Amino acid sequence: MGEFTINPATSEFETTNFGQRVNNSESLKAGLRGPTLMEDFMLREKIMHFDHERIPERVVHARGVGAYGYFESFADWSNLTAAGFLSEAGKKTPTFTRFSTVLGNKGSADTVRDDRGFATRFYTEEGLFDLVGNIIPPFFVQDAIKFPDLIHAAKMEPNTDTPQAGTAHETSYDFFAEFPETLHTVMWVLSPRGIPPNFRQVEGFGIHTFRLVTAEGKPVFVKFHWKPMQGLSNLLWDEAQKIAGKNSDFHRTDLYTAINKGDYPEWELGVQIIPEEDEFKFDFDLLDPTKLVPEDLVPVTKLGRLVLNRNVENFFSETEQITMHPGHIVNGIGITDDPLLQGRLFSYLDTQLNRMSSANFMQLPINRPLNQVTNNQRDGFMQSNTYKGNVAYFPNGLNNNKPDVASHANGGYIEYPERVDGRKERGRAPSFWDFYSQAQLYWNSLTPAEQQQTVDGFRFEVGKSKSIDVRKRFVDRLNQIDNNLARRVAYGVGVPLPEKVVENPGQTDSHLSIQKYPKVDTIRTRKVAILTAPGTNQEEAKAMYDYLTSQGAYPAYIGVHQGEQEGLPIDHTYITDSSVLYDAIYVPGGAEGIKFLTETTALFPMDEPKVFVMDAYRHGKPIAASSEGTQFFQMAVEGMTHYNGTEGVILGPEQNIEQDFREALITQRFWSRLPLDKDI
Repeated sequence: MGEFTINPATSEFETTNFGQRVNNSESLKAGLRGPTLMEDFMLREKIMHFDHERIPERVVHARGVGAYGYFESFADWSNLTAAGFLSEAGKKTPTFTRFSTVLGNKGSADTVRDDRGFATRFYTEEGLFDLVGNIIPPFFVQDAIKFPDLIHAAKMEPNTDTPQAGTAHETSYDFFAEFPETLHTVMWVLSPRGIPPNFRQVEGFGIHTFRLVTAEGKPVFVKFHWKPMQGLSNLLWDEAQKIAGKNSDFHRTDLYTAINKGDYPEWELGVQIIPEEDEFKFDFDLLDPTKLVPEDLVPVTKLGRLVLNRNVENFFSETEQITMHPGHIVNGIGITDDPLLQGRLFSYLDTQLNRMSSANFMQLPINRPLNQVTNNQRDGFMQSNTYKGNVAYFPNGLNNNKPDVASHANGGYIEYPERVDGRKERGRAPSFWDFYSQAQLYWNSLTPAEQQQTVDGFRFEVGKSKSIDVRKRFVDRLNQIDNNLARRVAYGVGVPLPEKVVENPGQTDSHLSIQKYPKVDTIRTRKVAILTAPGTNQEEAKAMYDYLTSQGAYPAYIGVHQGEQEGLPIDHTYITDSSVLYDAIYVPGGAEGIKFLTETTALFPMDEPKVFVMDAYRHGKPIAASSEGTQFFQMAVEGMTHYNGTEGVILGPEQNIEQDFREALITQRFWSRLPLDKDI
């Protein structure tokens, strides 16, 4: 990108697009109060360009954030694939990763409930490889022909263009109720997986079954996985909604901040390997994208690591103009007959052509591969290459058949000789007709707290449907998964409690729960709010701030006004911030400071300091308080209806709580504080 980067700060004068230095801060007029003249080429160029500065946003995945990094292979994996970027231990390949929500427009909030895109471009020596996946392993539909129906049902309803960026409306659940193959993915999105706290603590999945092929032509089936080295976590729905009001760019800001501070997020890339001869050994079809391969059955083999270490210079030029495509593959990686993947191979090219208005979008700097591109494609809008000679075809004698076609021996793409035999017909294979077993597997694998959050999610989303018929039909679908789940949702959305129609054998997988995911022994990047006011014990506040900073956390003083407050630098106030923007809170002592926080004042008219503590408690976050700060904690929670113990609450002298607070920050959430349903 370097040769295409322009730094306005080092440019002495402004010019037109054709290079003429100009003063275009005022338009050309016939007299200073007279009409503007059409001969003003500076005005016309500036306005023309402004009028065309927007390109069509993506139909899905419109809102995203991206970063550069590198992929480093752990070993020589030539026993699995001919892909060059996996051919040597320690080999590094430049990358660009884009995270995105699915349904919302570009201006929607980051913390909506949604599946999310996790797409990584590898700039390999052999060309581009785009692994275009999501943060949830299954997909909603099996066949690409149903994707438009899914998105039409889930996006804004066409008569009102509402609601934005969410499925909590009637047409979504009407479609889900009528099309049960969606249920497995719907379960994931309505669970804690659908509202991540940031993009650094998410898994990534390739969704489809792919092939890896060695240089000798030996194939294996694989499922791609990204495993976060930062661990997994999630928001509560109450948090997610409040964050959207306080900072709609919450996830973007988090990623930018971590990278700017040198806390580079990392993931391990792994694959589940299934030999060709085992294709039919499972009770599901490997080509069904609404299914996952349980890791208890097929473990993940770690191939290498991804590190994101550089933010973009310009959002539009890089993040917005990157054109990911699952058909961008390199030698040693092959496509399967997954019907959703087959449709995506067409759809992604088509949608990028619509967005970029030119077939030459791969010539944009962010889309150019590292190796030289040579072919006989010519002309078109915005062609930036200059081709010599009079030959643009193959075969040719004038150029001695150059550029020539590449055989496998010359690095040409290895086409796996898969046998295809069948009648031309519409329909789906019998092995694609199971819609409930993996949704049940997922439900069974969640902890009671995660199950409660999933039920709460359904009560909110299904409850937004005005149609009792839609609510009832969808609850009937849930009853095919688990009767307890269906009855709990039915009670909340006001439809009859269904009787049991299927048995749940209780099958689980140990890798599906966020709560059971291994914790990382660090508090780096944890955001901690330190609540202060005039009269706060500065020594306690500063000591905790310094301790957290030394551990790599991101502490911030919250004060009654910005600027210096009795020696403490205050960038955040009780009006600008809220506990939902932080991972934990600390209340230092100081009798006068605590008194100030309990006074009636326009500086926090809604009792914001107490709400800081109450919300942190209700959301299961670590809370620490020292000296008189412990009294403020008690005052804040004493009137709460659902006060449920002090797990994750550290109270005591400042010098004795630091290590316990660190351990609580590693745990991140204490779900035992949240109430669970009684038997329904």
